[in-house]
Amino acid sequence: MDAILERARQLKQNLIEFVLDAEDELAVALETYFATRSRSKDSRYDAAFEKNLLLDMFLTEGKVGDKTPLDLFLESQAELGEIDRNLIQNWQRSFIGLFAVTQILPDGFELRNWLTDKHYIVKPNDPKTLQEMANFKLGEILLTRIAPVTDNYWMFSGPCQPMGNLGKPKLAVAIGNFKDNYKRYLYSDAPDLLEEAWHSVERYHQDFVEFFGSDQVTMLGYQLNKKFAEFQELTTKNRLAAAGIDDSKSLEEIAEEAGISQEEIKAAAKEAGADAKEISQMFDGQGKTKMVMPKVELPENLKKAEQVTVLTHPRWGQMLLPTYTKFKEMLEAEDWQRVNNAEKLVRKYLEDPAINAFVWHRLVEQYPTELEKVLQGVLNRPNFNIESDLDALLQEYNKPLEPELPEIASVPMHLHNLFEEAVAEVNKSKSKGKGQKKAGKGFK
Repeated sequence: MDAILERARQLKQNLIEFVLDAEDELAVALETYFATRSRSKDSRYDAAFEKNLLLDMFLTEGKVGDKTPLDLFLESQAELGEIDRNLIQNWQRSFIGLFAVTQILPDGFELRNWLTDKHYIVKPNDPKTLQEMANFKLGEILLTRIAPVTDNYWMFSGPCQPMGNLGKPKLAVAIGNFKDNYKRYLYSDAPDLLEEAWHSVERYHQDFVEFFGSDQVTMLGYQLNKKFAEFQELTTKNRLAAAGIDDSKSLEEIAEEAGISQEEIKAAAKEAGADAKEISQMFDGQGKTKMVMPKVELPENLKKAEQVTVLTHPRWGQMLLPTYTKFKEMLEAEDWQRVNNAEKLVRKYLEDPAINAFVWHRLVEQYPTELEKVLQGVLNRPNFNIESDLDALLQEYNKPLEPELPEIASVPMHLHNLFEEAVAEVNKSKSKGKGQKKAGKGFK
């Protein structure tokens, strides 16, 4: 182990001890950080892993005033030299990711961050951990944080959770779980991907308003599903037309006529605003695939819904709400308490993660007094004030006040391809299963 990595280990241990030994505001901040982020109440979650992970994240993300624990540690260590200080300050770039082992090295690994397709040389910072990781295989999936040591390599920071060598369907599920649990960190090491993802949300909102004439639409479920298909098809055609691409021909035909490569065609389409996922499957290698957009459908339960309201926003994304009209009717009623299942509906809107802060603020814009009375009654809080207390209430029900990257955001090409291949594998397995005779019950 080289001297810099050994020094990094010592400094990291000193930083952890500084935080755990604190008895002032830093200790309160740590306790609050754990309380607001812990998911250990879920019995399926590894509590020990979570505890160590949250501690490691707190070092660079926790706040005491406007300073991080890392900042406070540096202030308390006046004797540290410039090299040590730079090393520690660079840990502010630490991030969590879902990595695959792509190469096994004598003192570490080359890892691929599956979320961004970036590669890193990562080393354990002590011999014991290196020995524990000796059984890692090529392709092994790791959930962990890494921190920079030099310009050439990083070190494992906090715990590492090996998940085995996953097939595409299970890997797609693991990435989906990462997105659910660590949404803020999807593209931590690729700000360009994050910027493009947010831009795609804004573009979707603009296209939606242009097509439907409003940022709020209510329709029968099956009608909305048909309109969505028309909307997606028209949007894709418009973007490809802006790139100078004839959508009546396959990309192979266009590329051949123009004397340019398929990659250049794809680049032109993307430059014009077509998402990667809209152009990723336009080639089949045989010149027969037409330029069609992947079919986008509503979930089955919404296709059959009597009414579905769609709200869109350039940051919050798209919300699909089958009970939005009922909620508004309750607010418009002379006596909301006489409306069937009114309290149940209100509690669903508070507890359902899909009903985000934007939906609540939209309702407040239209029904401030009515909504205040309803919440006073349902929550048994007669002094509840809609203007001053709503945001605190939303946070109480774990609703972020700032938007997180929505589901409609575009994803990098390599992730889209993975998800498509995973679905194909699952469907293939189902097809094989249907062709086989049903096995007898029990063991044989």
